[in-house]
Amino acid sequence: MFTFIGIVLAVVMMLVGYTMHHGKIAALIVPSEYITVAGMGFGIMIANNGLPTTIKAIKAAIGLLKPPPNQKQYMDLLKMMFQLFSVARKEGLLGLEQHVENPKESAIISKNPSFLANHHACDFFCDTMKVILTGSVGPHDLSEMMELDLEVAHDEEHLLVDAWQGTGDAMPAIGIIAAVLGIVITMGKIGGEAAVIGKSVAQALVGTFLGILLGYGVYAPIARSIELRIKAEGHYMNCIRHALFSFARGESPITCVEFARRNIEPSLRPGFAEMETSVKEKDAA
Repeated sequence: MFTFIGIVLAVVMMLVGYTMHHGKIAALIVPSEYITVAGMGFGIMIANNGLPTTIKAIKAAIGLLKPPPNQKQYMDLLKMMFQLFSVARKEGLLGLEQHVENPKESAIISKNPSFLANHHACDFFCDTMKVILTGSVGPHDLSEMMELDLEVAHDEEHLLVDAWQGTGDAMPAIGIIAAVLGIVITMGKIGGEAAVIGKSVAQALVGTFLGILLGYGVYAPIARSIELRIKAEGHYMNCIRHALFSFARGESPITCVEFARRNIEPSLRPGFAEMETSVKEKDAA
């Protein structure tokens, strides 16, 4: 959300400075330039990345309105995994089958809506637990399998960053193209009134203004924010990975979640005592 707040703030401050120099907002409203620059930018994004990736990139930008994983979500995750690992220790691995086969109906997983809403995390956890339940994959092979899963997902997610950044890099050039087209039109008015020619040149320059503004003031911040979101989601996924690897090695539930806790960013990481109290509280038993 702060990505869009920052963009809006930057645009507002720009317009405030512009009007303080007696600039007229109406002079910046040139529909033909907006259509040219925005339309070419969207077309180039599709040409560079294809329609499916472009749609995903737009959804990723909209997803920035949601907050990244916070301390409460991490604590809920640790508590959920502790409960599931405790079930396995008391009832055996088969006791987990009902939970990982239907996570939405699980008495434990269903209490963690933020985890269920993260489809990649939920699928990653449940699919890996199913592999563990088969008993046919060793801990180190399982670790390699999880790393491969996360690596493939990471590469796919970075295509969305490249889609925004690549288009953003092209926007200033698109603005120049729009300005050149405006100058071509202006050349046809040579010999006319100076006011008419001046207005035509001003409209042409709006194209350059839009290209630079969108490239550096919109596309670049969105690309960077998506990249940071991917990094935050990566920490969340690795938190799950380390817990599952520890569980596959036969560690105790509290040790498993401790491995997960150590992977949380220091600014969000709960203390060991805080985590231990939370996962072992009566209603989490």
